[in-house]
Amino acid sequence: MPDRPTHEARILVVDDERDITALVAYHLAKAGYRVTTAGSGPSALEAAAKEPPDLVVLDLMLPGRSGYEVLEELRRGEETRDVGVILLTARKEEADRIRGLAGGADDYLTKPFSPEELVLRVAAVLRRLRAPAATAGGSVLHVGPIAIDRAAHQVTVGGAPVELTRIEYRLLLLLAERAGRVQSRPQLLESVWEAQADIQTRTVDMHVQRLRTKLGDAGAQVETVRGFGYRLRAPERGGRAR
Repeated sequence: MPDRPTHEARILVVDDERDITALVAYHLAKAGYRVTTAGSGPSALEAAAKEPPDLVVLDLMLPGRSGYEVLEELRRGEETRDVGVILLTARKEEADRIRGLAGGADDYLTKPFSPEELVLRVAAVLRRLRAPAATAGGSVLHVGPIAIDRAAHQVTVGGAPVELTRIEYRLLLLLAERAGRVQSRPQLLESVWEAQADIQTRTVDMHVQRLRTKLGDAGAQVETVRGFGYRLRAPERGGRAR
């Protein structure tokens, strides 16, 4: 992400309802962001390809291509895969929320919404995108067969590279740095997502499930502690985390 001050970030607002687009654009521009808009899925992808934004506020029900499809294309693109995405939609079902977050969205806000809250969420996502994903230093953290290169932001299992999303990487890194210690869902939300403890707690479960799948056999090291949260099992003798 470009090293601009947060409030000079480029925001793309995508919604086919002109009143909503105008409302969101007004409040974001008032907060100091550079705002562009699009009213359909294809025009959103065209705008993002022409000038990749720092963050997209994306409706799900769009003409041409759905918000889910736009999100998928953004995550595939070399220039847009790390763009922040906040889904802003009238769809309130948990299945829609989970599908959006599983597809790589950074946050999910339902209509009707508070413009002030949206501006705060935009700022929070931008802070996460700009924050270092690990503590200073280029050491490689090993937990059993899992190796996390904190300088390169890369993960391998048994020497084989594992492709993780930004959030999955941050989640694994946190669990690895606290290997053997149980982390509650609210703790993980606050540390990884920088979210309030009462927002989207199911988000943690969904990302842990995806992380386990990507880690293969090593995913069994991510243990569920019923009634509490998750922990990354510390290696036994001869295999300390370091």
